Amino acid sequence: MTTSVPVARVRSTPSPGVLIQRSIQYLVMIVLSIIFMIPLVWMVSSSLKEQGQVFAYPPIWIPDPVLWSNYPEALDRAPLLRWLSNTAMITGAAIIGTVLSSSLVAFGFARLRFPGRRFLFILLLSTMMLPEVVTLIPRFIMFRYLGWLDTFLPMTVLPFFGGGAFNIFLVRQFYMTIPTDFDEAARIDGASNWMIWWRILVPLSTPVLTAITIFSFVYHWNDFLHPLLYLFSEDKKTLALGLRAFINPIDASWHISMAASMFLVIPIVILFFVGQRYFIRGVVMTGIQGR
Repeated sequence: MTTSVPVARVRSTPSPGVLIQRSIQYLVMIVLSIIFMIPLVWMVSSSLKEQGQVFAYPPIWIPDPVLWSNYPEALDRAPLLRWLSNTAMITGAAIIGTVLSSSLVAFGFARLRFPGRRFLFILLLSTMMLPEVVTLIPRFIMFRYLGWLDTFLPMTVLPFFGGGAFNIFLVRQFYMTIPTDFDEAARIDGASNWMIWWRILVPLSTPVLTAITIFSFVYHWNDFLHPLLYLFSEDKKTLALGLRAFINPIDASWHISMAASMFLVIPIVILFFVGQRYFIRGVVMTGIQGR
């Protein structure tokens, strides 16, 4: 009769050189994080200050007194909730269009075999080198003939036609990491390309789809140029465009402007902290395999 003797796991102690290297890395990351956080901390602090404390020297980091009334005053000065609703509507529609269209196009490049596939993919990537400002005038003329000016259509319809070259590239690279055995097994069971995309690849692609969702959210939520070009009515402005109304050379109420700007910043911070795990995983795994 044999008896099994438990084997103790021995943890290797890092050498002093490795500990020093890791300590330096963590120290550098902490310092950089503090530097990058300074503008956000200053915005939050200024949104709770009196007007005279914003540019005080030496800087006042902790407001005294703390004025929560700056936020209701910002809501009274401008229709921030209306602008917030417009921004959320445009961003939500654009995210849906971006995720659906980019995942479909990426499926074609990653899984389907057709003549000219490689050339079309290179052509798609080459569009990333074209400055967006070059196409502004042709798009404006096109939307004017379509009667889309002063509507949300220029910002919500275009994402349904491709989703952007960068997003397609990310999703395509992620699809390349998924074994094709799943596709072959599904085809044996009679699944079409649509079913393979919807039932197999999409459920396995949560990390990369979350990543492009965050990218799309940040882009459309903060977009200033396109609403400036296509929206004219006061009640159709987005939050990024409407905040321009708080910049007044006669009455520069910077503490109220900072309070209004928090309505633009808070949703982005919340979204990133909620989805950062999938975001980082989705971006990292897109570089594992490529063809």
